[in-house]
Amino acid sequence: MTRFAEIFADRPVLADGAMGTFLYARGVTSDRCYDELNLSDPDQVLSVHEEYLQAGAEILETNTFGGNRFRLTRHGLGGKVREINQAGVRLARQAVERLQQRQAGTAWVAGSVGPLGVRLEPLGKTGLDEAREAFAEQIAALTESNGNGNPNPSGPNRSAVDLLIIETMPALNEARQALEAARAVAPHLPVLVMVTVDDDGNCLDGSSAAQAASLLTEWGAGAIGVNCSTGPTTVLTAVEAMRRATTLPLAAMPNAGMPRAVEGRNIYLCSPEYMATFARKAVSAGVQIVGGCCGTTPNHIRAMRSAIRAMDEQTHVEGAGIAPVLSAETPPVPLAQRSRIGALLAEKKFVALVEIVPPKGINCSHEIEGAALLARLGVHGIHVPDSHRASARMSAQSLCIQLQQHTGIDTILHYTCRDRNLLSIQSDLLGASSIGLRNLLCRTGDPLKLGNYPDATAVFDVDSIGLVNIVHRLNQGLDIGSNAIGSSTNFSIGVAANPGAPDLENELRRFAFKVEAGAEYCITQPVFDLRLLESFLERIRDHRIPVIAGLWPLASLRNAEYMKNDLRLSMPEEIMLRMAQADTAQAARQEGIRIAQEMLEAVRPYVEGVQVTAPVGDYTAAAEVLAAVLPQVPSAS
Repeated sequence: MTRFAEIFADRPVLADGAMGTFLYARGVTSDRCYDELNLSDPDQVLSVHEEYLQAGAEILETNTFGGNRFRLTRHGLGGKVREINQAGVRLARQAVERLQQRQAGTAWVAGSVGPLGVRLEPLGKTGLDEAREAFAEQIAALTESNGNGNPNPSGPNRSAVDLLIIETMPALNEARQALEAARAVAPHLPVLVMVTVDDDGNCLDGSSAAQAASLLTEWGAGAIGVNCSTGPTTVLTAVEAMRRATTLPLAAMPNAGMPRAVEGRNIYLCSPEYMATFARKAVSAGVQIVGGCCGTTPNHIRAMRSAIRAMDEQTHVEGAGIAPVLSAETPPVPLAQRSRIGALLAEKKFVALVEIVPPKGINCSHEIEGAALLARLGVHGIHVPDSHRASARMSAQSLCIQLQQHTGIDTILHYTCRDRNLLSIQSDLLGASSIGLRNLLCRTGDPLKLGNYPDATAVFDVDSIGLVNIVHRLNQGLDIGSNAIGSSTNFSIGVAANPGAPDLENELRRFAFKVEAGAEYCITQPVFDLRLLESFLERIRDHRIPVIAGLWPLASLRNAEYMKNDLRLSMPEEIMLRMAQADTAQAARQEGIRIAQEMLEAVRPYVEGVQVTAPVGDYTAAAEVLAAVLPQVPSAS
């Protein structure tokens, strides 16, 4: 049974460098599955291993960084997880055995386990249990004794690998799943877990290096560290922060700087001499495993080996501290105290909302006048959609704050994650809270092909479920990395729902996830078929939150046809017939209002409020629909 103490023996240990960079330099194109080369070109992989051993590497990582089912499936290799990983182990073990046969030394074989390449819940669609199963599948292949039944000169009961290296983890929740899988599958093996960090030394989920060290220590890692990232300086800063937070052995394996495009190729420009300087500094800082990641070559490893050997004395670990406690949460005030809309929902009073679409230009006087009218009539709030129908319009956040400033009415900021990465999402929401916006509707966003710019690119770092999780964290006074932000953002968290979704089972499943993530109310798509709404409400009874039904006063038969055929909303034939019989534009407008009023009365016993869309900016039509709940407004004639 290998232990880290056995590996270190009171001295720093040198790991190898990049596999992918070396293979790319040898002409393997970037569209290839590098892990599959263990099967199709084993001699190439073996020769890379041998060059690193000749350079002085004492830990040899298997060529299995992407050997999980998620990454392999992209190359049509999802069924070869076991075969590819075990081939990777055999090649690394073969390289070590050849070294021993030449009596030139020995090395430890480490099973490389990289990230899955998918986003996990709460920010993504892949469940934590699915992630853990995928990691367990790969780790089982890496640690199976004797490597697929072949004789192992090191002994019949020895594991295929001597240790596991879980590396380049972007988020702590993923690192935890990999670590738990390793502990379950191979409890006898030491496990090194390394995260990757940004320029500020934080994990890509926002956690600080110290927090990562604290949690990974708590979760049972045998050693921890940082790899990949933006280069030696960033990695060194991060492991120094880790050193103050844990007594575990540390590892540091940076990229050879940031890649630069040179004649169409990405070139890493950190010299072997600079990496040697890094190795000396890392060991002096208490790092016990030093190596390289992207861009490093045997020349870098050779220089690092010389630097470590040239050090006059072994640097001892000093100043190990106690793992810090995560920042305390600052929960939001009760829903009733966050906003007028929140108070109405908390007090179970019927909510009347109107949707106002932002203008396509910079003049929003019409929208402000409409909001002022609606506020005078007693409408409780204005919902402002974000990039409505994937079109370029004034930002919803800007219009929301202007409506509040000019009219005093509560607004609901419709916020999508289609166009924003995790950094801008958090920045936007912090800014929205700071200027007094208190109500959100969290949406994934309309597909860009629906709008005027179908060739625009989308981001989708998270979907609406992940977005709700982010807002919920901000409402606890923490960013997604569990760093304190000073106080709660105090948002009321709304989500969308479509009672008539073509795939209703998926809609219901996602709705449940949204509620579990922290949703506090929902607004439905426009309802024209009461039966669908009643069925939906029955199906969500175990995840019931206040439901605000969407209503749309149809403006014409063509509008009804658009809703039915383009937006695929359920439209009873009776409604289509009534709109067809309206022989003038005014008659059609009045008929659309009457239909919406009838729907309001029909849904009123079942829901906590309604939201009326103002068709083509017709705010008086919206007010007429709400006549039954806004008694100041005369009903449609």
